[in-house]
Amino acid sequence: MTQTARFEVMTPDECRAELSSHAVGRIAVVVDGRPLIFPVNYAFSGSQIVFRSDPGTKLHAAIGKPVAFEIDSADSLFHDGWSVLVTGVAIEETEPNHVRALEQLPVRPWGPGPKSHWVCIRGGAISGRRLVHEHGGI
Repeated sequence: MTQTARFEVMTPDECRAELSSHAVGRIAVVVDGRPLIFPVNYAFSGSQIVFRSDPGTKLHAAIGKPVAFEIDSADSLFHDGWSVLVTGVAIEETEPNHVRALEQLPVRPWGPGPKSHWVCIRGGAISGRRLVHEHGGI
């Protein structure tokens, strides 16, 4: 029995569905010319990624700059998986009415600290792909 694999492009709706049904992803920023990746818990609201942060490298490297955000799933037994990539600009939301709306999202701090800065990734692109296996005869 032979097996071949190929990548299949996910539709924007499939990507949004995955973003809506997960809660942990990774944000990629650049600091001093070096890429850094940080795990964050998040919510997908409308067309934006929303997460909370305390002051520090992640927040300062992201705000007002292009960033990438990624979620994925992989099955090491069956070698299946998918990934969704969001690119955009990270904006700190400070307008009180908007912050109150964001506070209604299911984004609660997992780690220590108040995580009082609300960050939204906006204005970018969403893309995704999955690994598809095709099984053939002998």
